[in-house]
Amino acid sequence: MDSNNVVIGVDFGTDSVRTAIVSAADGAEISTAVFNYPRWKDGKYCDAGRNQFRQHPLDYLEGLEYTVRQAVLDAPPGTADKIAGLSIDTTGSTPVAVDRQGTPLALLPEFRENPNAMFILWKDHAAVREAEEINALARSWGGVDYTRYEGGIYSSEWFWAKLLHVLREDPSVAKAAYSWVEHCDWIPAVITGQTDPLTMKRSRCAAGHKAMWHEDFGGLPSEEFLRKLDPHLTGLRARLFEKTFTSDVSVGTLSSEWAHRLGLHAGVKVGVGAFDAHMGAVGGEITPYVLIKIMGTSTCDMLVAPPNDLGNRLVKGICGQVDGSIIPGMIGLEAGQSAFGDVFAWFRDVLMWPIEHIVSQSPLLDTNAREKIVEEVTESLIAELSREAANVPIDESGILALDWMNGRRTPDANQLLKGAVTGLTLGSDAPGIFRALVESTAFGAKKIVERFRSEGVKIEGVIALGGVAKKSSFIMQVVADVLDVPIKVPRSEQTCALGAAMFAAVVAGLYSSVDDAKTSMGSGIETEYRPDPQRAAKYRALYDRYTRLGEYVENEVLRIRRQE
Repeated sequence: MDSNNVVIGVDFGTDSVRTAIVSAADGAEISTAVFNYPRWKDGKYCDAGRNQFRQHPLDYLEGLEYTVRQAVLDAPPGTADKIAGLSIDTTGSTPVAVDRQGTPLALLPEFRENPNAMFILWKDHAAVREAEEINALARSWGGVDYTRYEGGIYSSEWFWAKLLHVLREDPSVAKAAYSWVEHCDWIPAVITGQTDPLTMKRSRCAAGHKAMWHEDFGGLPSEEFLRKLDPHLTGLRARLFEKTFTSDVSVGTLSSEWAHRLGLHAGVKVGVGAFDAHMGAVGGEITPYVLIKIMGTSTCDMLVAPPNDLGNRLVKGICGQVDGSIIPGMIGLEAGQSAFGDVFAWFRDVLMWPIEHIVSQSPLLDTNAREKIVEEVTESLIAELSREAANVPIDESGILALDWMNGRRTPDANQLLKGAVTGLTLGSDAPGIFRALVESTAFGAKKIVERFRSEGVKIEGVIALGGVAKKSSFIMQVVADVLDVPIKVPRSEQTCALGAAMFAAVVAGLYSSVDDAKTSMGSGIETEYRPDPQRAAKYRALYDRYTRLGEYVENEVLRIRRQE
């Protein structure tokens, strides 16, 4: 490997896009840049009360251009000429309606302010009813159960439910939409000038885990099934795709326009995109039966297994098992929690209400002082809560929380479910409640581990990635104690972008396989959290209470749903 070979990994997250330029020889970080989506930051096009979360494609394009150019500027002179490959990852399922040329409708003048014409973010749960209809039809129509490789339950977070919801809700978008495209497919298509929806190379990862694509079905669900689901879907299958591609495949090279916009040369090879968690798992050096937990606003829990080991076994209640979705030649299994860091952010925002609505308007302070107070409290609150919560003893009969603030992804997706906090007294305080919320997310993580094991899939280790894993030793220790297994945290600050860079190195021909790239470019382990036996024993009792609380809340939600 020539030490001069350089590649780029681009990671489109929920709040921002990050670009990393790394050495293909050893994965060493050369430079990075981050861009916060301005429209998303301002809360545009979102309505939390309706579970609507949309992102404008301009946030993505502006972020891509800024971060790549900035990373190049921050790198040593001449680095741009050495870049051989570029690959991207995104959140998902995050689809958008496009016209015949593959242009997202929100980039057209008549739709530029229409949320339904924008990318539907992974956390958008407006399509709960559509997901229910997909599940009911899959079990009753007399044909193939297209959810069988999706864990047996289709989610409102995924491709078909989202697009059907928009088609029903917005006749103007329904009329203008020629096809639909995932975010991870659109960016590579744009920068290579290959946006035709009929020929665009589609991600195996996105299609297999979120769109019910499988080789056994001959691709996507049949026209007959889709037409029975809703007349809005008639004919759409023919305007989507049949083939899918793993991320070690090249889409093409940068177009001259985008080479100029990014400050790169047109010979840079671009890889097929994938979801952030899947490429992050590669960046975290995933191996068979080691659970990779990407811990951010939500979690994605990834496993890979050799096809012969799984055989015909279908794991129930997860987010799919797809050949090649993480590492080509391996079956990728995905699970996760719909809210993790978002749970802590929600509690922070609740506590911030008087600061933002009273202190920020107080005539006793000048404008500059008010702004600084709000900023300081916002930035330090979770860290201070963590410090104090670490001193709160584990109480088997005290405060108990349920982490379903954004529904449940795994096991057994149900986005109708709600969170809960019980056991409150007049002596309950903010650190105590915060500790209960942290414990609840750890219990949710334990449910996923138990589901894999109960389905005959072994877990031989746990590696944690993402912002929570890097920033909060308190949260990580609680998770280790609840799972009662050691948790390793890689050295890299940008494992998703690093994973994308590993794929870029393969696409550019610098490595013959993803395993080779992973071995050479991995960052190694920085920290290991080991469970404390005494705390682990206490948590086993508290976990039983969590399970009973979850059963009660779920039964109540189902009862109310039947009455509607």
